[in-house]
Amino acid sequence: MRLRKKHWAFPEMEKSPLAITDNLEKLQGHWREEFANHNPIHLELGCGRGGFISQKALENPNINYIGVDLKNEVLVYALRKVVKAEVHNVRLIPMKIENIDQVFAKDEVDKIYINFCNPWPKERHKKRRLTHSRFLNNYRHFLKQNGEIWFKTDDVGLFEESFEYFKECGFTIEFSTYDLHHSEFRENIMTEYEEKFTSLGMNTHFIRARLLIPLNEDTKKCD
Repeated sequence: MRLRKKHWAFPEMEKSPLAITDNLEKLQGHWREEFANHNPIHLELGCGRGGFISQKALENPNINYIGVDLKNEVLVYALRKVVKAEVHNVRLIPMKIENIDQVFAKDEVDKIYINFCNPWPKERHKKRRLTHSRFLNNYRHFLKQNGEIWFKTDDVGLFEESFEYFKECGFTIEFSTYDLHHSEFRENIMTEYEEKFTSLGMNTHFIRARLLIPLNEDTKKCD
């Protein structure tokens, strides 16, 4: 569905210290300074309207959260939720996720969340998946060794093929389930999408993957 243009969205974000709208490359390696602390950094790729990241930040004040989404028309609502929650350990950035390695330095991120990304089911489109090996290579540039990716989806095909992507790229699967809400996992926070479709009988599939082999001069890229 095409989003209606909201000309007020970007100016509203520009005015907030919680949204970073330009010169992102200057923050590479300097996110600790941006947050003015040395707390762990968790990154949500595709944060949508911000229900997940605002709740995470509220429950974990000693963790810094960064939410990324492409559309200002969506991200501005995330900003409003963060402001309403009165949390200051969040930053929101509008950008293409395929360029995410340009704004983080080696070992700068402790955990990545990927919640209900586009499944791109057609074979020719699969390289656009946020769990595809092409993207995992980028994450390995800045995700710490033993850092984690928490991945949720309602698409079985994406879920099952993501196992292979993770394994190809030096990750180990710590936990997985086809039905997160009826599993023993107790740390879940629902996204807006998840709340809506769970009420309609959707199952949430979940993978918690840990990076064992970070990307460096001695390791090859995964295919």
